[in-house]
Amino acid sequence: MVSFCAGFSVRIMPPKRRAATAAKAGGKKAKEETPKPKDAFTSAKEALLAAGPQVKGKRKVDDYCQLSGSGEVHEDYDCMLNQTNIGHNNNKFYVIQVIKANKKYFTWNRWGRVGESGQNKLNSFNKPEDAVKDFEKKFKDKTKNNWSDRSNFVSYTGKYTLIEVDGEEDAEVKVDIVDGSKVKVTKNVLDCTLNGATKSLIELIFSNDMFKEAMECMNLDIKKMPLGKLSKQQIAKGFEVLEEIEAAMNRKSKSGVLEELSSKFFTIVPHNFGRNRPPTINDKEIVEKKKEMLMVLADIELAQTLKTETEKAQEEIEIVPHPLDQDYNSLKCGLSLMDKGSETFKIIEKYMKVTSENGYYKPKIINVWEVDRETEGERFSENDSLENRRLLWHGTNIAVVAAILKSGLRIMPHSGGRVGSGIYFASENSKSAGYVRTSKNTGVMFLSEVALGKECTITKDNSSLKKAPAGFDCVVARGTVEPDPSKDIFITLEGKQVAVPQGKPIDQPQFTGSYFGNSEYLIYKESQCRIRYLLELNMRG
Repeated sequence: MVSFCAGFSVRIMPPKRRAATAAKAGGKKAKEETPKPKDAFTSAKEALLAAGPQVKGKRKVDDYCQLSGSGEVHEDYDCMLNQTNIGHNNNKFYVIQVIKANKKYFTWNRWGRVGESGQNKLNSFNKPEDAVKDFEKKFKDKTKNNWSDRSNFVSYTGKYTLIEVDGEEDAEVKVDIVDGSKVKVTKNVLDCTLNGATKSLIELIFSNDMFKEAMECMNLDIKKMPLGKLSKQQIAKGFEVLEEIEAAMNRKSKSGVLEELSSKFFTIVPHNFGRNRPPTINDKEIVEKKKEMLMVLADIELAQTLKTETEKAQEEIEIVPHPLDQDYNSLKCGLSLMDKGSETFKIIEKYMKVTSENGYYKPKIINVWEVDRETEGERFSENDSLENRRLLWHGTNIAVVAAILKSGLRIMPHSGGRVGSGIYFASENSKSAGYVRTSKNTGVMFLSEVALGKECTITKDNSSLKKAPAGFDCVVARGTVEPDPSKDIFITLEGKQVAVPQGKPIDQPQFTGSYFGNSEYLIYKESQCRIRYLLELNMRG
């Protein structure tokens, strides 16, 4: 599951998923109950752009420039350009900036292959207008666009494309002007109120190093985007190109068309392929992976936005909460560390142990928190009439945990999957563990109370599902094994009885012919689940 910044989610397929199944799921289009259906890309683009234009922060001098420590970007004269051409094995960048330093002005140019530091040139000028003129000439030469008209930027074949990035805002201290000089005002930062375990968790899920690690795992170029992260608009443009690629595949277009569109995608969303030729996006499994990648980017953007907004809110205050308290409060989600000696902890620990013994991973619990998301309880109460409640597993990428705690587990229409567009859960930890993406072997899983109601049982793939069939409240893709139902126990959560498996998985003879090895539980209404527990895990055990 990957939570999307505007309140959607997409389910990441595990690496070992059959290619045929992934292709089958990836090609489905989502529909909404409107006269003119919108596909998922349109929904995603609208959600991204609904937030309005990006608020640009202070621009940062390129780290590779010798003036990075002493200079500053003049006004907004800086840009990141990118160009990918698969046919010519091009995957290159170009950085242009106007820098003011020591009462002089400079234009800084750096260029090369994505993933390398490249070549550079620093030109010196006495007047700012001369440096600006040089900057604008270089921008025109490289893009065929006028800098003054960049808001209407047009990409040309054989030229570079402008990559929209957010500036980096230094919000650590408040700066006042006294007698014409800048004076740093020292803020009084309060002590952190979080316990040690929660403090470490918040540090992890908001860690820039962790976000960078997640991006590198997806071959995204982070070294060649030193000026900031991709903007919402840039992510939306990536969706648009994937939309074009899917349409071309559906038309069975020639390979040259897909090569050109793939070049366009990698130009808009820079990837680091080293000296290898960028691949052509030519099947639905690759498209699905790129969708997932953009969704992770969007959630990383949300986490960073939460952090920035909280910092800006404190700019005019001289006594401020500890930064980790600020990050925690931005989630609007209560996290209560669970006593490892409590009965609930022991139940959860056994649930994990017995349902992970036969899996690839042997996770070990580091800590467990009770989760109370603002307004989620009220939304969940809409399903008070539904019985058949179970505590079920949900694995995710650690890079999106902050977004999930903020926005909840949500449905992204194009998530697809073997059982359609819904929120996926499992009764076996080993199944959900396949969706966990770690940082230094630390992963996160959720246990949610799911109001299943009346189950519709299936034993074959049905990726077209968008809701439970008439007369049913959920869909269960029954596996050939299931935790021994005779060992289930019941816990009481806010007056409701919730089943928790405690037995090892056993064969289910009545489902011997099922296409599913492990059962998957699907709901198609977000209100039918409530996150109850967050588990921090050592995935190596």
